[in-house]
Amino acid sequence: MSSRRTFSPEFKAAVVLSILKGEKSTSEICREHKIKETVVGRWKKQFLENASVVFSQPNSQNPDTSHTAELEQMVGRLTMEVDILKKASILLNSNKARK
Repeated sequence: MSSRRTFSPEFKAAVVLSILKGEKSTSEICREHKIKETVVGRWKKQFLENASVVFSQPNSQNPDTSHTAELEQMVGRLTMEVDILKKASILLNSNKARK
């Protein structure tokens, strides 16, 4: 008896993208991974039908992107604080020199 193989969504996407990009033909990929063309055709159809979902939720962000944005804001605040402290230090030192 043969058991069904399962493929990860990442693998399916990679297969479909390589076909759509023209890197390999459907036949080449099917031979390489020992997958029937009907299966790959189904993946391609699902991929193309659901492609609009990627753009439907503009507010959803990748967690890495939001974390990076948060860190960039923190760097900006700290840079401003350093600049202010440098100016304050210069002013305080010049007041001491006048006395």
